[in-house]
Amino acid sequence: MAKLFEQPRLIAVEGPIRVGKSSLAGMLAESLHARRIVEPEQNPFLDRFYGAEPGMAFAAQMWFLMERYEQLRQIRNTDEPVVADYIFEKDKLFAYVNLSDAELALYNRYYQSFREQVPTPDLVIYLQATPEVLKQRLKRKGIAGERAISDAYIEQIAAAYEHFFFHYTASDLLIVNTSDIDFVKNNKDLKLLMKRLSEPIKGTQYFLPLGENPPHH
Repeated sequence: MAKLFEQPRLIAVEGPIRVGKSSLAGMLAESLHARRIVEPEQNPFLDRFYGAEPGMAFAAQMWFLMERYEQLRQIRNTDEPVVADYIFEKDKLFAYVNLSDAELALYNRYYQSFREQVPTPDLVIYLQATPEVLKQRLKRKGIAGERAISDAYIEQIAAAYEHFFFHYTASDLLIVNTSDIDFVKNNKDLKLLMKRLSEPIKGTQYFLPLGENPPHH
């Protein structure tokens, strides 16, 4: 059967901590035979930042900015399909939550310069979940360094994501409400989502579990 539409070349999966980004990006990359860009790990400042050590927010943020820039710059001119665990703007979203005004002014000078040199995705998949669901998943995962993450911080990040994607227009966007579905554990949920991704997505569209109504803008 002939392809009816052009498959997006660069797909990014986004959403707050423990929403299932990496799991979905991995499954997607496998099914599309795409190159995978994984969220940078081993940030040497992150545990101390979660432990509220002074000055660590800026150090952790700058480390992430440099790593993400290096990763995305490498795929700027590639023709192969790519699935990334994040969009570059995510870095700035966290910077606004975590940095002081003076730190942010310095951060922004680097961010602007880097942003011009990295590609914009063709399609972004934004995974939503309520802060309550995120807190449960965080506890279930039980990663040592993440135990210090406060409920207030999770709520702040979830709200920042909601606000950011409510105004997002840089690429086609599929918003997936994951509060009631679990494509990591439930193959049926995953198949439904993969089927949706095999069809064109234009502008902002919603993928919701069966029986729910899309939220009104």
